[in-house]
Parts: sequence; structure tokens; C-alpha cells
Amino acid sequence: MNTIHKTNEALAPVRRAFKATEIVANLAKLEGWRLTGDGAAVAIEKTFTFANDHETISFVNAVAFIAHRQDHHPELSVHFKHCVVRFSTHDVGGLSMADFDCAARVDALLA
Repeated sequence: MNTIHKTNEALAPVRRAFKATEIVANLAKLEGWRLTGDGAAVAIEKTFTFANDHETISFVNAVAFIAHRQDHHPELSVHFKHCVVRFSTHDVGGLSMADFDCAARVDALLA
């Protein structure tokens, strides 16, 4: 079996909607991410800027790999020299640890 396509359920964070205080505390740990929307449409998002389309697409592919491994898929808005990454947990109607964990993993791609 190709392990690149196998999800590790042991690593999957518990998904429950965070309370406002948990959202604020976790958002403070992430650089450049902002809160957007409200209610069930609340999300965290960040814009990543690149030198050209090749770098942008490479980044998008890396984000897709993270999303697949974590079984948590962001909304991506892909442009020539930038990409907006937006996380929310639709099945809990808000934000969960999965959103903040994946955001930190995405940030680590460029660290």
C-alpha cells in the first residue's frame, strides 16, 4: 500500500467547536492569520505571497498534501503570486483544533 495516501487517524485532532476564548488564545499563537466571518461561517485565513506562479503552485501542492494527511481541507484561493488559505470545520459549525493545527503546519512550510 502506498503510505502517501494513508491517513493516520491517531494524529487526527478531536473536532469540536471552540468557544470564543479558545479561538482568541489559539489565534494569538499564529502569525498573520486573521479571524473572518461569524457563526457557522467563522474561519481563519492568511494570504501567502510568492515571487511567481511556480512558487505559488508548489505551495498549493504542499498544502494539499497536508490537507490530505490531516483529513482537513481548506478553502484555497489561488492567484498568480499569492494564495489565500482559509480553514474552518464545517461539521462542527465553527473552528476546531484541526483548523489551528493545520494552519501551523501550513506556516511551517515556509519557516
